[in-house]
Amino acid sequence: FLGEKLVRLLLEEEKLSEIRLLDRKIKSELIQSLDDCKGETKVSVLEGDIRDRELLRRACKGAALVFHTASLIDVTGAVEYSELYGVNVKGTQLLLETCIQENVASFIYTSSIEVAGPNPHGDPIINGNEDTPYSSCLKFSYSKTKYEAEQICLQASGELLRNGGHLATCALRPMFIYGPGCRFTLDHLRNGIRNGNVLMRTSRRNAKVNPVYVGNAALAHLQAGRALKDSQKRAVMGGNFYYISDDTPPVSYSDFNYAVLSPLGFG
Repeated sequence: FLGEKLVRLLLEEEKLSEIRLLDRKIKSELIQSLDDCKGETKVSVLEGDIRDRELLRRACKGAALVFHTASLIDVTGAVEYSELYGVNVKGTQLLLETCIQENVASFIYTSSIEVAGPNPHGDPIINGNEDTPYSSCLKFSYSKTKYEAEQICLQASGELLRNGGHLATCALRPMFIYGPGCRFTLDHLRNGIRNGNVLMRTSRRNAKVNPVYVGNAALAHLQAGRALKDSQKRAVMGGNFYYISDDTPPVSYSDFNYAVLSPLGFG
């Protein structure tokens, strides 16, 4: 969902010699759809598991920058903790180790707003930023594994590469990402159909979030990648996280679903 938009944006906006896509399964129609914008850029496909050290070595060899968007997303308890930990934490650790061995200079980790809270008292953050103090108490295994992976990533910034250079890392924390192809929106659509074309309220009206459009989330990754090429910005960004939102109005999750799906006739 996010990775596809990011790859297309990189092909359209950057002049790159090669982009390597690594995922468990990559649809052939996705690769075909990139033909109209890839120009001289070579698009290579590597299918497999992020816990496969040899696969990661092939993906990272000769690369300058890694966008690490891969993770298991689960906030309902459907996925075993060991699997979440294996992919989200151990996979990230293994990828970072491979980057250091293969002299990959820059690493951008796609974290999540989920790592920020909630806190034990349910206190809101209003117009907050990266410096806003907030005591969090993570509830879900997904949140906990994403936070641990984010910390591993940020702590690796400045690590010595085998060629004598240094790794620079940063983490991006997008809010709820929406847009064409969002699986969560499709799930709410299916549930609404089963419920007689009426959407179910699952969040309080006053519990508002800042949704972010998928194209803007992808653009944030592109901008972070560009900034890490600049030595001055690289020194400032290394080891830091950044919240990613846009000018989508703050709204509760359920009201957002209604705003998106009501034109299709849902009540």
